[in-house]
Amino acid sequence: MGRYVLRRLLQLIPVFIGTTFFIYLLVWAVPGDPFAGKCGERRCPDAFVERMTQEYHLDQSIFVQYYHYMIKLFQGDFGQTFGGVEIRGIIAQTYPNTVKLALMAVIIEAVIGLTAGVLTGLRRNGFLDNLVLVSTLFLLALPTFVTGFVLQWVLGVQWKIIRPTVEAGAPFHQLIVPGFVLGSLSMAYIARLARTSIAENRRGDYVRTAIAKGLPMRRVVGIHLLRNSLIPVVTFLGTDLGALMGGAIVTEGIFGINGIGLQVYRGIVTKEGATVVGIIVVLVLIYLLMNLLVDILYAVLDPRIRYE
Repeated sequence: MGRYVLRRLLQLIPVFIGTTFFIYLLVWAVPGDPFAGKCGERRCPDAFVERMTQEYHLDQSIFVQYYHYMIKLFQGDFGQTFGGVEIRGIIAQTYPNTVKLALMAVIIEAVIGLTAGVLTGLRRNGFLDNLVLVSTLFLLALPTFVTGFVLQWVLGVQWKIIRPTVEAGAPFHQLIVPGFVLGSLSMAYIARLARTSIAENRRGDYVRTAIAKGLPMRRVVGIHLLRNSLIPVVTFLGTDLGALMGGAIVTEGIFGINGIGLQVYRGIVTKEGATVVGIIVVLVLIYLLMNLLVDILYAVLDPRIRYE
């Protein structure tokens, strides 16, 4: 097991270097003046241009720039915005809100999606199966911003069950509806994925053998059937958590959540290259760690994988 984890960790190193270099290249190595539009309509002051050139080594090759940037990054220095604000402070202030929102979305999509998938996989072609298929198809066809605006208007404005916007601290109870909105598409995918996996594995020889031995159906489903059917669902959930943290821009904008996605959007609009790079590097690292966790869960669910 230790070699399995070590091999996966070593595989993450070139992926991390390649993705972060590509991101840095896209932001800082675009043709033309790197400071064009960085100070609004007016031209950037010479002192500002000189300071940023020295800080990011813009007068040297892109490889030297990237090297110095990563050295500072590993020391905890994410740089500053053009207004002199520490990017590390922005991440520390907004990242917890996005983590809470993404966790709420994953919990909702896992509980509802997996429950619906297991029930419909065990009882196919019934009323519940058709209801879940129609509901998931509806969620897949509905854009996230439409779901968010409808729930915000109905539950927050008309019925006043929830706050239309989330408070600054983003308490968990106020993230239930935004979490449902963020995870609605993934919830539909999980329900369908679990339904298909359960239905396929139910016809397996090991399931028929367990039933023939007289094992209770609860044990057959919980120990044998569900464990083997969880591998594709775990894959989706693990990668989805990393994707949700970077893809929460629309949901955070609708419900007024000061999260990392909103900061990325503002950085793109205001052309704050250092902010965009710093935040995306953190997101890449989280995404890679989530994939590592999925690989470890593979080995737990199926011990044969660790020896491959």
